[in-house]
Amino acid sequence: MAQKHKQKAPSKGLHPRNPHRARYDFDKLIQSCPELSPFVEKNPYGDLSVNFSDPAAVKMLNRALLSHFYSVSYWDIPAGFLCPPIPGRADYLHYIADLLADSNGGKIPKGKTIKGLDIGTGANCVYPIIGHRVYGWQLVAADIDPISIKSAKFIVDSNPSLKGGIQCRLQKNPDHIFTGMINDNDLFDFTLCNPPFHTSLEEAMAGSARKVKNLKANSEKKGGHNKAGLKNTRNKGSKQEVLSHTMGAKKTVLNFGGQKAELWCPGGEAAFIKRMITQSSEKATQCFWFTTLVSKKDNLPAIYKQLKKAGAVDVKTIDMAQGQKLTRFVAWTFLSNEQQELWRKTRWVK
Repeated sequence: MAQKHKQKAPSKGLHPRNPHRARYDFDKLIQSCPELSPFVEKNPYGDLSVNFSDPAAVKMLNRALLSHFYSVSYWDIPAGFLCPPIPGRADYLHYIADLLADSNGGKIPKGKTIKGLDIGTGANCVYPIIGHRVYGWQLVAADIDPISIKSAKFIVDSNPSLKGGIQCRLQKNPDHIFTGMINDNDLFDFTLCNPPFHTSLEEAMAGSARKVKNLKANSEKKGGHNKAGLKNTRNKGSKQEVLSHTMGAKKTVLNFGGQKAELWCPGGEAAFIKRMITQSSEKATQCFWFTTLVSKKDNLPAIYKQLKKAGAVDVKTIDMAQGQKLTRFVAWTFLSNEQQELWRKTRWVK
């Protein structure tokens, strides 16, 4: 396995091409999505914002962002499903574009000939939406949950700007990641994945409780509370809190929702990624870059060990900064230098 290259995130946070680096312009967002208006009010700093501990407000903000920045006229998700922060999702895709450019003489491959696979797209279909709208890529949105695929497909079919750019595939075997999603005639320039983080529902809820406690303590320290007892987070264009707390009910809920496959699996993130690496070697010549987010930095040594065992030729770790949160994704390829050059000439050079 080649040396692991590590790329650091820009010191100022989100990727330079990420349109969400600036503060949200709520006047413009409301113009794009009038339904957002009732959720916008001044926070304790005197800035317009939304209550990031309110799932309905976060969902409507996402709808406005997708409408304003990506020309998505319809977007919705079923109750209880993951509602992700748009800025962070966009960041991952911009860094993937840089990854492709690094293998293409510094030029980002764009257009419908470039194909990506989103493992675990969820009901929200956000990664494929942004990838197609920003770079013109063709995306396959894959998931093991029929409701998620039905929702993602409805979003795609409801938006003229997405038709022909996103294909939804249901993974019928929960033990498989790439089998059935990468067919015999498929070639993918990249894959992406936001793997399940926790090992169980109990762990997910315990983590949520800790974060809510920390948020509340931080709010009390700085002053200013909203009706839920949590501060209205000052918008910096890169942060959406992922929790809400049902005050007085002794119950913690995940603000962005999430079903079992989205939040936890046996062995958690480390086990899922190790399984992904093993199965990726079976599709070694059908994808240039396999990638996955890695939330827990402590999982990296085991991931590198598994990549070496699987025979990865090159491995890169790309750091990303989203507000105060630092995260990363790992990318690997099984293609030799000669195979990479042939891939570039046949698929990327116009």
